[in-house]
Amino acid sequence: MLTKLKPIYIKAVFIIAAILCLTSFISSPIALLMGFLLTNLLYNPFPNLSRQIVKWLLKLSVIGLGFGMDLNKSLEVGKEGLLLTIITISSTLILGYFIGKALKLDRVISYLIASGTAICGGSAIAAVSAVIKAKEKEISIALGVVFFLNALAIFIFPFLGHQLDLSQKDFGLWSAIAIHDTSSVVGAALAYGEEALDIAVTVKLSRALWIIPLSIFSMFLFKGKANSIKIPWFILLFVIAVIANSYLNLPDWMSFSIPQISKQLLILTLFLVGAGLTFTSIKESGAKPIILGVSLWVIISIVSLVYIMYFI
Repeated sequence: MLTKLKPIYIKAVFIIAAILCLTSFISSPIALLMGFLLTNLLYNPFPNLSRQIVKWLLKLSVIGLGFGMDLNKSLEVGKEGLLLTIITISSTLILGYFIGKALKLDRVISYLIASGTAICGGSAIAAVSAVIKAKEKEISIALGVVFFLNALAIFIFPFLGHQLDLSQKDFGLWSAIAIHDTSSVVGAALAYGEEALDIAVTVKLSRALWIIPLSIFSMFLFKGKANSIKIPWFILLFVIAVIANSYLNLPDWMSFSIPQISKQLLILTLFLVGAGLTFTSIKESGAKPIILGVSLWVIISIVSLVYIMYFI
C-alpha cells in the first residue's frame, strides 16, 4: 500500500510536487489533478497548512494579476458582463430553492449550494454560512459539492471552449459566470489563454462583490446578524493594482514580473485545492446535494453560453 510509506517520504513527495507547480512544466489542470491524486493515493501531510495557504495565496495572486491589467478594458468587460451577472445570480438562487424543495433537501444546504453556484463558490458559502449560522456539517456538504464541480470545470470548460471555437473574450466571460470558485475560474482561463484570463478575473471579481448584497439578503431571510457580514477587501487591493498599472509609469518588474509570478502561484494554489479534495468528502456529500449542484451548474452554464454567443 502506498499509504505505508514513511511520513517523511510522503512529505518529501508532496513538497517536490508543490515546487514543480512553480515551474513552467505544470499546467493548471495538471496541478489540480496532481494534488487530488497525491491526497487520495497517499494523503495530504499538511492539511491545515494547505487550507491556510490556499486562502492567502489566492488573494495575493489575484492582486498580483491586477498589475498586468488595463482599467479601461476592465471596465468595458465589466459592463458587458453586468446584466448577465444579475440574471444568473438571481435565477440561480430561485432555481436552487425550487429544485432543492423538489428534492426534499435541507433548506440551509440548498441555499448554501445555490449561493456558491451563483457567486463565487467557497467564498460565498463561507460568507453566507457566517450570516445564517449554518452548522459545520451543512457547510462541509455544500463545500464538498462545489469543490467537486470546480475540479471538473478546470478540465471540461477549456475542452468545450475549443470545441465550440470560443474567442478568448467569450471564454473568459463564460468561465467567470459559469464556474463557481475564483481559483477554478483562473485555472480554466489560464489554460485557455492570456486574454481569457484577464477577462475572467475582472468579471469574476466584480461578481464576487455581490457577496455583500447576498449576505444582507441572507441576514433578513434567515434572521442573522449584521456583524457577521464579511466584505472581500482583497478585491479593493486588486482594483488599486489595476489603477496603478493603468495610470502610473510602473517599472517592468511590477507590470510584467508580478503578474507572471502570480500566475505560477495560482498553479500552486490549484495543486493545494486538489489536495483538499478527497473521494470521502465527495461521497459524504450525498446524492441529493450533488444532483442540486450539477443541475444548477448545467443550467447556468448553458444559459450563459447561449447569451454570450448570441447576445454579446
